[in-house]
Amino acid sequence: MNRARTIVLTVILWAVAAAPARADITAFIGPNFTPANRLTSGLAVGFGLVIVGFEFEFANTTDDPPQGAPTLKTGMGNVLLQSPVPIFGVQPYVTTGAGLSREELGAVSDTSIAFNTGGGVKIDLAGPLRLRVDYRVFKLGNNALHSPAHRVYVGLNLKF
Repeated sequence: MNRARTIVLTVILWAVAAAPARADITAFIGPNFTPANRLTSGLAVGFGLVIVGFEFEFANTTDDPPQGAPTLKTGMGNVLLQSPVPIFGVQPYVTTGAGLSREELGAVSDTSIAFNTGGGVKIDLAGPLRLRVDYRVFKLGNNALHSPAHRVYVGLNLKF
């Protein structure tokens, strides 16, 4: 009984002493390189506890029919491991996640489960405003026209 009480008290103290959750939102733009350079834009919303964060993002990549490059829409849920505080104003992170993707090129389309892995940095600018630079590799479904897809983006990040 003493051991159970100690465990319960430890968990309660840990929960009370934990850093408050922090949230952020990022509007981003950048190129998708697969199979040709095309514009990607999107929005990510996340929250984190010390070094573990969670993020939901939506991105849309334009098509380039002459290059055989489809539109690509992704909706992902991600887990981030990040430094607990910025190091010289830079907070590095790595991320992985899963969600849905949809490729469309002319009459051909594919909707499937997709996975992504990547990383990046959040750079302090002024107050709660940060610059975010991110690289991701997306493993799309078996019937995808082009997989894996590679994306880089730059975005404005607001933490609150």
